Amino acid sequence: MTRREFVGMAGAGLATRAHAAERPPNFLIIYADDLGIGDLGCYGAKDVKTPHIDELAAAGARFTDWYTNSPVCSPSRASLLTGKYPQRTGVTEVLASTAQFETRGLVRREITLPGELRKRGYKTGHIGKWHLGSVPESRPAAQGYDEFFGFYSGWADYYSHRYYRQGRVPQEIFHDLWRNEREEFRDGEYHTGMFGAEAAAFLSRQQSGTPFFLTVAFGAVHFPMMAPKKYLDRFSPQMDRERRMHAAVTAAMDDAVGLIVETLSRRGLLDNTVIFFQSDNGATSEIRAHSRALPYRGGSNVPFRGFKAGLFEGGIRVPAILAWKGRIPGNRSVSGVAGAMDVFPTFLHWAGANRPYQVDGKSIAAMAQQGAPSPHDAFFWAYLKQRAVREGPWKLILNPPSVPGDPVETDVWLSNLAEDPGEQVNLAKREPEKAARLQKRIEDWFAGFDSVRSGAKA
Repeated sequence: MTRREFVGMAGAGLATRAHAAERPPNFLIIYADDLGIGDLGCYGAKDVKTPHIDELAAAGARFTDWYTNSPVCSPSRASLLTGKYPQRTGVTEVLASTAQFETRGLVRREITLPGELRKRGYKTGHIGKWHLGSVPESRPAAQGYDEFFGFYSGWADYYSHRYYRQGRVPQEIFHDLWRNEREEFRDGEYHTGMFGAEAAAFLSRQQSGTPFFLTVAFGAVHFPMMAPKKYLDRFSPQMDRERRMHAAVTAAMDDAVGLIVETLSRRGLLDNTVIFFQSDNGATSEIRAHSRALPYRGGSNVPFRGFKAGLFEGGIRVPAILAWKGRIPGNRSVSGVAGAMDVFPTFLHWAGANRPYQVDGKSIAAMAQQGAPSPHDAFFWAYLKQRAVREGPWKLILNPPSVPGDPVETDVWLSNLAEDPGEQVNLAKREPEKAARLQKRIEDWFAGFDSVRSGAKA
């Protein structure tokens, strides 16, 4: 498929072909790990080459105010699959990676997007990183997936597919690559390309007339940063060393995305497949080695302040793209607040299903297809001691994060994102009434999860 053919879907408007209207759409989610909004060409990066993801953005809607529901991976993934704030799923922090595979995450009774779609006859598959629990009830098979190929841990070595907690002496080294319940050994295969090929194989196996839901959760661009020489060679040796490696890891993922989309086109599935791309959180500012944090400057959240694990925009405002040939107008940016938990009700809406009553997300179908305003009057976050709310252009953070080189010596930070998207100016003292009202709104929202937390402790 040529670039012209792919981008041609952008001009199709809202018209749809009759045969596509008669059958439910397929759904494909592509999830990146620790990819910053400044790491993609379609979001303004000049030093990173991502032609395939850029083409996807040109073919659909590129969101400018899209949020993850947590600044770290496990809770953000829980929200994506359940349509809920992390506090309602019980997955509010990064889950442990252990050789015993005894980490509890999503509970068996959880209502998930793959589970709901499977009830409607969808073939469901998950490829790549899971990190939502490794006990049987939390695994993909118990959460609505027919097929699983990937790893349970927070990350894995790109070539050996082993997890290791690195200290002065590496600890907890264990192999973590599985096909359903069977351990699989593919030593030496670069896992970004491997996951792209597995996704293409899943798509090639699908039978005509049976809809599918596939999530492809790349380990890229998470530590440990590794890339084949052919990807490093795409970037100048004069680049910052860490930025060059980050760009190479991103380029490998971009090629995998290109393979997946090309497979959809070759199989005649592109016309009736909704494609969603997102990063789980913002780029990180550090890596962990030798029992301490080391600064990392490879990823970019420009123009936003902050990083992964923090509630400044850099930790939670992420790249997001939604494409559906002939149904979502292409080559445009969509403003307005939306986020990961909105994918669940939006996909169910397009599949013709009702959403469960306890879902916090809202359908953004009209927002994506017709340019309607955001369905949210406010969006909330809570991570560790941090709390935040965005209401229109106003955003309040309680206990804002500090990182080396960017100390924050206040408990309350108020920003007007329309005037100050980089959150450089604290307006809390200038606008005390607004700050107090938004703080009360955060407290009321968080108090609503008291029964959930009590139930989790029981």
